[in-house]
Amino acid sequence: MRSSAHHPDPNFATTLAHGLSLLQCFRVDSPMLSNKELAERTGLSKATVSRLTYTLMARGLLTYDGHLRRYRLGPTALSLGYPLLASLRVRQIARPLMKALADHASGSVSLGIRDRTNMVYIETSRGHDALAFRPDIGASLPIMNSAMGRAWLAQSNAKDCAQLLEEMARLQPDRQAVHADIVEQARRDLAEKGYCISRGEWQQDVHAIAVPMRTPVDGEILVFNCGVLTGRLKGKTIEERFGRRLIEMVRQVEAAIFPPHL
Repeated sequence: MRSSAHHPDPNFATTLAHGLSLLQCFRVDSPMLSNKELAERTGLSKATVSRLTYTLMARGLLTYDGHLRRYRLGPTALSLGYPLLASLRVRQIARPLMKALADHASGSVSLGIRDRTNMVYIETSRGHDALAFRPDIGASLPIMNSAMGRAWLAQSNAKDCAQLLEEMARLQPDRQAVHADIVEQARRDLAEKGYCISRGEWQQDVHAIAVPMRTPVDGEILVFNCGVLTGRLKGKTIEERFGRRLIEMVRQVEAAIFPPHL
């Protein structure tokens, strides 16, 4: 994630933004990074990166491996997300229902929330042992290519969707027409079927469907998805096998969180 050199808003804390940009460079496929690699990924000078990594390490957000001469995220980075997870009561309510569906599907059932141009898992249950397909809490997936992201797009209001499309246009200017088509199809699928679909667009051997909650939770659209390895669909589509079950599961969660007034 490259940091912008200037920001038009005088209230914008540029140094803080640069520090956060460093933290966002660490991913599953790159858990350890050097100052040089961080500078390359953010576009910041090596001197700036050195000051930021020193400060982040002092605050527990980074740890340093002297042998490898690389940084990794520290325990404090993990603890920052806990208050958010703990405050989402929907996770505790949905967990047993998600586990039951995951076991039935021999797949994964997850709950996600939007994080800029991605969706991030805040709860997940697995009914399989496939090592290559093990989503976990905190894992992110692209909003355009995933069923979960498409369900968010379909449920989002016009303003939020337009802002997301503007950000995607900045990141991928050559795919604006494709993204517009994805949004249109997602809205049509949700209106006609009650769920959105990804047939291998994110992970080639995984098909997934997703259903958004109709009422936001703390102002956020939450989305449930069910992903199954194609070899376990037994010749049927994921919609045929689990579409109705996922919709019913989400309705059960909604009824528990937003009980009808008597």
